[in-house]
Amino acid sequence: MPDELSAQDDQPSAPKSQDGKTIAALRAALDAQGQLIRQQSADLAHSQKIFDRSSAAARIGVWECELTDESLRWTDVVYDIFDMPRGSTLDRNEIVKLYSKETVEHLHRRRSRAIAERTGFSLDAEIITQKGNRRWIRITATVECDKGAPVRIFGMKQDITQEKILADRTRYLAEFDEMTGLANRSQFHSKLAELAVRETERPTLGALLLVDLDGFKIVNDSFGHAAGDDCLREAATRMLGVCTGAELVARIGGDEFAILVGSHLDLGAISALAREIIAAVGAPLSRGGRMLKLGASVGAAQFDTCTPAQLFTRADTALYAAKAAGRSTFRIFKPGHDDRNAVAAA
Repeated sequence: MPDELSAQDDQPSAPKSQDGKTIAALRAALDAQGQLIRQQSADLAHSQKIFDRSSAAARIGVWECELTDESLRWTDVVYDIFDMPRGSTLDRNEIVKLYSKETVEHLHRRRSRAIAERTGFSLDAEIITQKGNRRWIRITATVECDKGAPVRIFGMKQDITQEKILADRTRYLAEFDEMTGLANRSQFHSKLAELAVRETERPTLGALLLVDLDGFKIVNDSFGHAAGDDCLREAATRMLGVCTGAELVARIGGDEFAILVGSHLDLGAISALAREIIAAVGAPLSRGGRMLKLGASVGAAQFDTCTPAQLFTRADTALYAAKAAGRSTFRIFKPGHDDRNAVAAA
C-alpha cells in the first residue's frame, strides 16, 4: 500500500515540470522579443539622429499642408530657413508674404495645377526671412489623395542660397568681363547674332562701333598693370555714360571695346556717338597724383544685308583706318567694290 500511495503522489509532478518549461520558454521568447524591440527602437533613434543631422547639414526640411484648412506643419530645419522660432504657430497667409512677388505668382500657379491634376511640382523660390535675410529655397511638393480627392500637400524645402550665388557667379563670369563689368566677347557675339537680320523679321541692329584705346600700352608699361586696369575701368565707365541708348557695350579684348547700336540711329547719329566716345575717353585721368592720358580710335560699320562676321570685319577695317589716320579719330566703313579699302572719312 505505501508503494501504491507513493506512486499516486508522484503522478501530478510531471505536468508541473512541463508547465515550468513552457513558462520558461515564454519568458525567453518575451525577452528575445523585448530585446528585438529595444534594438529596433535604438536603430530607429539612430536613424532619426542621422536624418536630423543630415537634414540640418544639407539645410533640408519637411513640410506638410492640410488642404481642408491650409494648416501647416514644419520640421525644425524649415523654421531655421525662414528664421522663425522652432515650433511657433504657422499661418500660411503670413508665410506667403515672405516670398517675392514673382515667386508667389509661380507658386500659386504650380500649386493649383498640382492639386487639380493630383500630381506635384518643384520650384526654386526667393524669400525674405522674418529677420530680413534674402534666401533662395528649393520646394518640392506632392499631392496626397484620399479616395481620389486631394487632402494634403507635402514635400521638402531646401536652402539653396549658396548654390544660387555660385550659379549666378558662374553665369556672370560666362557673360561679363570681371574687371570692367561690361559684357564679354562671348556675350557680344551672341547679341550680335541675335540682333542681325533674319529672313522673317525686321532688322533691329543699326551699326557696330569698335573702340581701341590709344596710349594704353604706354600707361601699362610706364605706371604698371594696376594703373592700366584703372584706365580700363574708367574707359568702360565713360563709354557707358555716352552710350546710354546702345544695345550692348562690351569689352572684347585687352583694350578693345565693341558697341552695338539700334537701327534707329542714322549715319549722322553714329558719327556724333563716335565723337562723344573719343571726347569722353580722351579726358585726362588722375591717379596717384599723376595725370594719365588716353585716347580712343573708333571704327564703325552700318548694318545692311551682311552677316555678323562681315559686319565685324567692316568695322575692324574702319578701326584700322582711324588708327592709320593719326588715332583719336573715327572712320565709318562705306561698302564698295573692294570692302578692304571702302572707308569713308570722319
